[in-house]
Amino acid sequence: MKKQLVHALASLFLMLPTCLFAQQPDNREVTRADIVVYGATPGGFCAAIAAAREGASVILLEPTDHVGGLNTGGLSFSDSNQTVRSTMMGLFDEWHRRIEKDYADRGVKLPYQVRVKDQSKWTYEPHVAMRVTREMLQEAKVKVLTKCYLQSVKKEGTRITELVTSDGTFSAKVFIDATYEGDLMAAAGVSWVIGREGKAEYGESLAGKRYPKKTMGIDGFDDDGKPLPFITTTDAGPEEDGDSNVMVYSFRLCLTEDPENRVPFPQPANYDPARFEVVRRYVKAGGRVGWDLYPLPGGKLDGNNSIGGQFSLGLVGACNGWSEADAAGRAAIWEAHKQYTLEFYHFLTTDPAVPETIRNKYARLGLCQDEFPEYGHFSPALYVREGRRMRGMYVLSQKDILDHPKKNDPIVISSFPIDSHDCQRVALKGGSVINEGTIFPVRRSNPKQGYAYHIPYRSILPRPDECTNLLVPVALSCTHVGISSIRVEPTWMILGQSAGIAAAMSVQEMLPVQELSYPQLRKRLLAQGQVLELPVVVPEPQTVKSIAVKTLPGIVLDNSSAKLSGDWARSTNFKPYIGTDYIHDEKKGDGNASATFRFKALKAGRYQILMAYSAHETRGKNVPLTVSCGTNKNTFTVDQTRPMPQGKHFRPIDTVYLTGDIETTITVTNAGTNGFVILDAIQLLPVP
Repeated sequence: MKKQLVHALASLFLMLPTCLFAQQPDNREVTRADIVVYGATPGGFCAAIAAAREGASVILLEPTDHVGGLNTGGLSFSDSNQTVRSTMMGLFDEWHRRIEKDYADRGVKLPYQVRVKDQSKWTYEPHVAMRVTREMLQEAKVKVLTKCYLQSVKKEGTRITELVTSDGTFSAKVFIDATYEGDLMAAAGVSWVIGREGKAEYGESLAGKRYPKKTMGIDGFDDDGKPLPFITTTDAGPEEDGDSNVMVYSFRLCLTEDPENRVPFPQPANYDPARFEVVRRYVKAGGRVGWDLYPLPGGKLDGNNSIGGQFSLGLVGACNGWSEADAAGRAAIWEAHKQYTLEFYHFLTTDPAVPETIRNKYARLGLCQDEFPEYGHFSPALYVREGRRMRGMYVLSQKDILDHPKKNDPIVISSFPIDSHDCQRVALKGGSVINEGTIFPVRRSNPKQGYAYHIPYRSILPRPDECTNLLVPVALSCTHVGISSIRVEPTWMILGQSAGIAAAMSVQEMLPVQELSYPQLRKRLLAQGQVLELPVVVPEPQTVKSIAVKTLPGIVLDNSSAKLSGDWARSTNFKPYIGTDYIHDEKKGDGNASATFRFKALKAGRYQILMAYSAHETRGKNVPLTVSCGTNKNTFTVDQTRPMPQGKHFRPIDTVYLTGDIETTITVTNAGTNGFVILDAIQLLPVP
């Protein structure tokens, strides 16, 4: 990790252009505004709009040619479904309401209402998100300039006076760094770190190395003993230590199966099947590969890296160095991620090792003709989940999220779960591979949302001896564990709004950003719709974990009594379950997993057959269940996305006739299934 050394080197570097400018006449034309926001991310455009609405003149600079970051770049499934939505108001709420109105004005009814602050999924198409974003910027009279890549910063003492970019020089009274990477703060000599802290540094149990995923029983080395492609290391380092790795980047793909709108994936250049040997070995060992798909309006799908997957859209390890790279370096990393994405799709749809059902599933997908036409329909925005992090006036860490959520100077309430994607892929000597770095969501179980906590104003402030007219709402001062919760666009939007309001106050009152009156800032934040009072913590309902088989009527066949073949995984994540656990097929759908029960009914007659499973949208809609008794054989298809009847633990499937003196077999398989197959228990009740 880089700490004081980075700060010292940055400060030394910054002295050079300042001295050069002083030694020669400066005839540059300088564009001036009250506030300059660098980075048109969701945090950036909300900061610009908020400051402009407070009466400041604002310039929003974006180093690329894309405005809106991930909000308009393919992330079309709002992560706010895992937050306390009643605390996510202000510009975030307005932006979503305007998206809802955009659809309503065209006669399209979305499957949610923004005014209802539940856990429903809010989705939208990228081009609609872009239209709403541009309208809001135009209405606020924000001057938006793209392709302005930061080249240097000029300072006088602790104040930034000018930004020199690839397309002009800009001066302001207050600056906001809204980049995902923390580019402006780094150029201004503000202290920063990158990577992960060790467990001891801030007393974080979730810090250091993380191994929650199952070890893959495959060899990660080639015949010469060298690590295969996509293996990042053979030594992840001590578990308690930090390192310079950041969580995986990927693209959010806007996809469709609609032939009228479908554009085929481009063919990857110089595709080499050997590059995917480690993935091929995993598939041959029964592993499932692919990515998550979220339904969107317009018959589209949002494709996302699977946090629970072993091989998905994320190119593990390739994002390291992105934040520190120059424009050319980032362009190369961006292209490497796009190349991998195209190659991964090509592998999924053509490689003989991939099951035909999986090949066909992805072959039906294509890019959307009506999205990103100027970029060949491929998203222009790489999902930078984590970049530099400032070391400012207050470093927010795990304890601030889980143990001490209340602060005296809150500017927003954050509540996304602590959630980190993979950071490394390790080939272990002895023949196995494991992904490292995942923090599976740390959240409440009912409702499924993160824990609400304050982000203090101090966390977006540099130390006053380093810079006094800069606010950093995106690459803010926190640990890796902290950013693993903060790192989503909804949180950055409300942080950006608060930073914009604070910047405008600093201009109006001619004060360093560290010297603003917090009570006055709080008043302005509340006036603009921000929520600052932590929600009342309602104890989570005491959920019954398990139900004893002996307490249930009829014939009850728990999964523990089934004869299993193929790969089944045990779980207790969804509650309540029958017996001690339930099993699932890891969403393979390959027909290799089956579970068979054998028993004799006490008496002949008709029986209602019922099934217990944990209903969820990721479950199979076509799970085969076969009942055989003598010459009678019935096969039923169970839709496991359907919930249990209110207050019931089993869902009725159908009725069957059983003969008392003949053995009955019931078999559940994953043949041709399109989601997770869950087996908890089967119940048979006599029909009067």
